[in-house]
Amino acid sequence: MPSRRRILVAMSGGVDSSVAALLLQRLGHEIAGVTMCLGTEGTPGQEREGRGRRCCSPEDIADARRVCRALGIGHHVVSMRGELERLVIEPFVSEYLRGRTPNPCVLCNRRLKFGVLIERLAASGYDLLATGHYARIVPGAGAAALARPKDLGKDQTYFLYSVDRRRLAHVVFPLAELAKDEVRSLAEEARLPVSRKRDSQDLCFLPRAGEPGLFARLGAAGKPGEIVSVDGEVLGRHGGIFNYTIGQRHGLGLSAPRPLYVVAMDPLRNRIVAGGEEHLYADCLAAAAQGFLPAERGGRAEAKIRYAHRAAPCRFSLAGDRLEVYFDRPQRAITPGQSVVLYRDDIVLGGGVIEGAAPAP
Repeated sequence: MPSRRRILVAMSGGVDSSVAALLLQRLGHEIAGVTMCLGTEGTPGQEREGRGRRCCSPEDIADARRVCRALGIGHHVVSMRGELERLVIEPFVSEYLRGRTPNPCVLCNRRLKFGVLIERLAASGYDLLATGHYARIVPGAGAAALARPKDLGKDQTYFLYSVDRRRLAHVVFPLAELAKDEVRSLAEEARLPVSRKRDSQDLCFLPRAGEPGLFARLGAAGKPGEIVSVDGEVLGRHGGIFNYTIGQRHGLGLSAPRPLYVVAMDPLRNRIVAGGEEHLYADCLAAAAQGFLPAERGGRAEAKIRYAHRAAPCRFSLAGDRLEVYFDRPQRAITPGQSVVLYRDDIVLGGGVIEGAAPAP
């Protein structure tokens, strides 16, 4: 990266994005902070009580502004409420209606932060967008590649795999070579106002106390229905399929001689299928491919089927936008709607949204 660039830093009011800004400033770049406002509702008091949205709370915006003031840089707040609704929330609800378990963070990164926000860079006069993600960007043949960071415990590449590869040429991840404890120490040494602020763990657009208005859109997904066995026997009733996910054991309200789990969803008949532990395993999945490196059409890799999943050895094949993954050993609770992400030597090859699981041929 040239010695001096104009860089816009996406700032959430947290420690990671604040240190990202600090590091870039120390390198001599001309920077400013930007906070995406995704639709905070209500007053600060209502937000604290859980009656407003979590994201871009007045407190978070104020924290980002305080950090920018401490660094002596500008701070901008950009409203993206409409884009959040259209590009993230509506697909999120649509997936639930299909009996799937979506990952809105993947969509938000692809469509908002590394989509709409980057499109606004040129108009704002900035060269690059920086974020506090724990990830690396490395040169690749024909396209930049996404790679795991130094701190594998904080690796966020799972949520970034579908970002358009061409956009990575306009992105900087300043925390790529740092561990989380190093980031926290830098914040404390620089006396940043957020140095001891806890990390956020929740979905940005869901409220603390629940949001009936959002889930009311689920319609039939919120209606009671049958819980059946893998053989079709009616075992009980559920209170709405959006309350359940593949692999779930608790909350089924069933009495059985052995533990039962959610092993499948049947939205057309508004049913949940329950079975034993053995019914949760499969060694093959199909997915709608996204974000693949141009040269990767198949071969050996390691795959993660959810963020907290340990990457498992596999082989894969890609034909058009259909991705098939064959695991060396059966994997537990492959969940439609979640993402499968493929890695080789810490490089993200690509991935896709899981359509379903099946035994390998």
